[in-house]
Order: sequence, then structure tokens, then C-alpha cells
Amino acid sequence: MMYDFSADDIFEIAEQLERNGAKFYRTAAGAVGDARAKEMLLKLAAMEDDHEKTFSQMRSQLKAQEKEKTVFDPENEAVLYLRALADTRVFFEKQIDTSSMKAIIKDAISAEKDSIVFYLGMREAVPEALGRSRLDDVIKEEMGHIRLLSKELVALKK
Repeated sequence: MMYDFSADDIFEIAEQLERNGAKFYRTAAGAVGDARAKEMLLKLAAMEDDHEKTFSQMRSQLKAQEKEKTVFDPENEAVLYLRALADTRVFFEKQIDTSSMKAIIKDAISAEKDSIVFYLGMREAVPEALGRSRLDDVIKEEMGHIRLLSKELVALKK
């Protein structure tokens, strides 16, 4: 059975992905000894916290139509499917190579790319009337993460 998802469904998952990302960065920060690296990772975790709040706010501003269920789903299986997919593919319990900041940042960039791929795929599953264009905002936020991480990676190479 093919589901159409609403923007509300995707924003719920976006919030979870941000929680997963914050946990990833806090775990990495706990594994490094360098104070500057720890500080940067904790700042990235705080950014994930901020993005979770941003997505929560965006979700609260959705129109009723963008929150509508598209199929009879009394067990909420569609969202459970999305949550399982997101939790197993993006940031969730990833092995973090803490041998260097370069390795940590590369892992983070990989996870951010996975999140963008997830959102691009989900964008196709959200009908325009249910808020497809709102997902562009989520994708732009995630692209911003990659830009920031890429700058940090370049700075480490100098």
C-alpha cells in the first residue's frame, strides 16, 4: 500500500532526526579530549537543538489541510514506518570514529547527507496540497549544516 504523507508527518520526523543529531554530537564531544573540539561539537549539538525547535515551530504553523491524514490509519503505521526509517538511517546509533575531529566531521557530513536524501525522497511522498513545498525549508536547513561542517573540515586541513 502506498501512503501519501502530510507535511506534519515529515516535520515530526524532522524533529526526531534533530534529536538524533544532537545526541550524535554530544556523544562525540564526550569522546574527545581536546577542549576546542569538545566546544565545537557541543555547539553543533546546540544547533541541532535549535533546528528541532525551528521544525517544531514550522510544524505548529502548518495549515489544517497540511496536517490531514490521507488514508485510514488507526494504528498510525505510516508515521511509525517513517520514524523507523529515519531512526535506522540518519544519525541513529551510528558508530562514531573519534580518532580525530576530521573523522568525526566526515561522519557528521555523511549523516547530514543521509538526512537530505531522506527528505528529498519524502518530498515526493507529500502531495502539494499537504505541504510539499514546506519540505524545501527542511532541506535548506540541512544543507546549511553541511556548509558549516565543510568549513570546519577545510579549517582542520590547514
